[in-house]
Amino acid sequence: MNLILVAVIALGAIGLIAAVVLYVASKKFAVFEDPRIAQVASVLPQANCGGCGFPGCSGFAGACVKAADAGSLEGKLCPVGGAPVMEKVAAILGLEAVASEPMLAVVRCNGSCENRPRVVQYDGAISCRVAHSTSGGETLCSYGCLGCGDCVKACKFDAIRMNPETGLPEVDAEKCTACGACAKACPRSIIEIRPKGRIVKGEARRIWVGCVNKDKGAIAGKACAVSCIACGKCQKVCKKDAITIENNLAYIDPTKCIACGLCFNECPKHVIHASFSVPAPKPKVVKPVETTVASVDASQKSVAKEVPTVEKQQQQQ
Repeated sequence: MNLILVAVIALGAIGLIAAVVLYVASKKFAVFEDPRIAQVASVLPQANCGGCGFPGCSGFAGACVKAADAGSLEGKLCPVGGAPVMEKVAAILGLEAVASEPMLAVVRCNGSCENRPRVVQYDGAISCRVAHSTSGGETLCSYGCLGCGDCVKACKFDAIRMNPETGLPEVDAEKCTACGACAKACPRSIIEIRPKGRIVKGEARRIWVGCVNKDKGAIAGKACAVSCIACGKCQKVCKKDAITIENNLAYIDPTKCIACGLCFNECPKHVIHASFSVPAPKPKVVKPVETTVASVDASQKSVAKEVPTVEKQQQQQ
């Protein structure tokens, strides 16, 4: 009986000492969390997609509070919640919401089954990342889409799907939140987060180059019928200097492009895409040469003057 009592007292003493130690440690090493972080996190969609550039919504909430202490929320955007959510965040932090341009995921590859024929058969894991690191894909293009659908699996909003006819991913502009998960999942970086475009008559207009092949023209053309060959024609017709050619590849700067469509009509390989219907270029009208009586008389006189000269030369010979 005495042994049991001693054991109980000993355990009680150990528990008491441990409780005191934990209490002291909790006070000494306590980390203060700004209550505004929890308030901001409460209005976020809690998608934890990472599109904001932070690890989850709690990380984004902390970044917003820190930015608010600096005086501005510029550069902070929740791609899922968009402007309505950022207005709530700004209200909590006592700031004005900063307007941001809507973004969208764009697939920069047009290497469909028709344009980019298969030369080998891949029989490995159905994963773009695995295929890219092992076999390199089934076509001659080492830059284009692998077609395994890693981007589709990464999207949490059902905004991207694989087209069974073309073998390429397609983005639903209405569902896409521009979180960037699909772009991160693509091992070949063919998906780019770009602005939705300039609003013209209620329509977001954007133009982009649907190719990321950096091989020279002859090699790229052999791998894909609609690859960029860096001919430079699009760059020459662009009036806003929005097109640059680097590493055998044309690129359209969305911040400079006005979606005029000149480059779209000029591209001989049809590698430039547009989200709207681009009107065909107007045919060039060649003005006929007007022939007047005075010009005919002048030409006849000149011929008449030349004839004696020719006869005179023949006589001299």
